[in-house]
Amino acid sequence: MPKQVVVAEGSSPPIGPYSIGVWAGDLLFISGQTPIDPATGTVVPGSVTDQTHQSIKNVRTILEAAGLTLDNVVKSTLFIKNMDHFTAINEVYASYFAKPYPARSCVEVARLPRDVLVELEVVASR
Repeated sequence: MPKQVVVAEGSSPPIGPYSIGVWAGDLLFISGQTPIDPATGTVVPGSVTDQTHQSIKNVRTILEAAGLTLDNVVKSTLFIKNMDHFTAINEVYASYFAKPYPARSCVEVARLPRDVLVELEVVASR
């Protein structure tokens, strides 16, 4: 199956050897998005809620570049630095995603790139 890379104006470039989004058939796989402000290239300062908002906005930018919206997301995976932040992250997450919610996993990890508090990856469908 041929892959097609998504290029999103206004998104942060990858910080490693990967694509930010790849189409495989009718599925779009978006690499983990951290709370990097695309305008400055730096981590959004502040709380886990501030960082969650930015991570979701970064995902949304890539989806829009591919002609999709958050409603097209069928699966998401959250990587979080501290499970004590689960409730705060859920509140932000619920303000962007509507029922029926995507399937989701949430994993506490020891460390994330640039020492951010949250990272979000998604799979979306046309």
